Amino acid sequence: MRIVRLKDSSGAIHYAQEREGIFTKLTGSFPNFTPTDEPVSGELLAPVEPPAIYCIGLNYKAHAEEQGAELPPNPVIFMKAPSAVQHPGGPIELPRALRSDKVDYECELAIVIGKTCKNVSESEAMSVVYGYTAANDVSARDWQKSGGGGQWVRGKTFDTFCPLGPCLVTLDEFADPNAVGLRTVINGETLQDSNTSDLIFTVSQIVAFVSGSTTLQPGTVILTGTPSGVGFARDPRRWLVPGDEVTIEIDGIGKLTNPVVEEPV
Repeated sequence: MRIVRLKDSSGAIHYAQEREGIFTKLTGSFPNFTPTDEPVSGELLAPVEPPAIYCIGLNYKAHAEEQGAELPPNPVIFMKAPSAVQHPGGPIELPRALRSDKVDYECELAIVIGKTCKNVSESEAMSVVYGYTAANDVSARDWQKSGGGGQWVRGKTFDTFCPLGPCLVTLDEFADPNAVGLRTVINGETLQDSNTSDLIFTVSQIVAFVSGSTTLQPGTVILTGTPSGVGFARDPRRWLVPGDEVTIEIDGIGKLTNPVVEEPV
């Protein structure tokens, strides 16, 4: 099933099933839905409201190589605040109050957890995964590298720095998550083009590690890492600027597009 969230003209928010561009209302609450034949329309929102957002850094072999970094022995974890979520079509705001002129793009496959879980084994990991969506791990590299006291969170969790969407695809309609094409296109130019077959840690390994001694709630989102081709590793470097249009595309999920603007201050 392909699941979206919509805000209708009255401001009410609905979950809906998407089939060939047609939206029909889902009753119930995440993740327990019942399909209906009732049509619904409205503004497309991020397909989930995550209680927590975990992110995996340095999880593609080619991305590690372009940085000259050794492969990590365990998944490298950081977090984004839920307030960083942005909807499909919503603007990515370049920080101006805490200014950054080195904002980067990162296409990522995102896992959505469907059950309260803890200490999940690799063999059981898929039983707690509800589905997948596309994510852009927008990153202010100056704050990430030198402005955060050695911690990544400051540069990773500004408002609008976690676009999600356009839909959530459940396991029954999604191919092997460890063999999926993904790419970033900015203003029509493809800057990242890879496949999750290059992952260092698989989806099952990630879920097992993140849930170790840690309770994950339904709706928790886990970004699985970005492939090579990010802006800071290019020559010359390619930072986001006002007027850019960034599209994250993942095979089987679709296109997540966001314009880039300056933060209004």
